Amino acid sequence: AMQNLDSLQVNLPQGKAEKLNADKPVTLTLTGDSKIFVNRIPVTLQTLAATLGPLLINGQQSVVVSADHVAPQGLVVQAMLQARTAGAKHFLIAVKHE
Repeated sequence: AMQNLDSLQVNLPQGKAEKLNADKPVTLTLTGDSKIFVNRIPVTLQTLAATLGPLLINGQQSVVVSADHVAPQGLVVQAMLQARTAGAKHFLIAVKHE
């Protein structure tokens, strides 16, 4: 369920309000059959950081981790580690139950 994500993002410092468009969250999706997407771009663990890095404009953006509940947990962890390597600092977890 992703309905809680918006409420998680409201506690931004006031000075950031005018930058909200640049701070749209980036979505890291992991499917049940072990595919990985950055936004809608298919990536592998090897290309994830290179694809994600340029999308992290100021380090303040949240990365929404949208993992299918049957996605291998180890893969989810590896993907998040790669995202961290790319500079992601904030993660929001959205677990999908199909």
